[in-house]
Amino acid sequence: MSDNLPAIPGMNNGVASSAGSASTGNGFLALAGRTAKLAASALFLKEGMHLLRSHMQANANAAMRLSEMCGQAEVEPQFTSMIEDVSTSLTGVAEASGEMVNAADSVGTDARGFNGAHDREYRPGYEASNGSGVKQAKPGFYRRTGRRR
Repeated sequence: MSDNLPAIPGMNNGVASSAGSASTGNGFLALAGRTAKLAASALFLKEGMHLLRSHMQANANAAMRLSEMCGQAEVEPQFTSMIEDVSTSLTGVAEASGEMVNAADSVGTDARGFNGAHDREYRPGYEASNGSGVKQAKPGFYRRTGRRR
């Protein structure tokens, strides 16, 4: 199953594709890749919710016009009322879609912010470790031993 997301450096089917500690899923590239994928997913969700919101609002407006026409045509009030209820429900879906847009936007912004902070904090050490040619301990090792590099 394809998620239709753009290719993200350091990721291969949700698993980091580089060697070393990144392949464990806890490394620098793996975390950067996962948060980049989260930000991209939030963007796709936001775009989808925008489309859903406008589609549902258009349907709600059409249902309200139909209800008005039924009223003018003296259709049974119970049916006119049912159409109005549909319009109200569709408006509710449109409003909820708008709330999802806001939530997705917030998640995307937070993921990009995290990714930027993570990159600023850890990229220099990651590049120094990779450039040294010395195999590094697994992520978290120094925290468990109480040592800091």
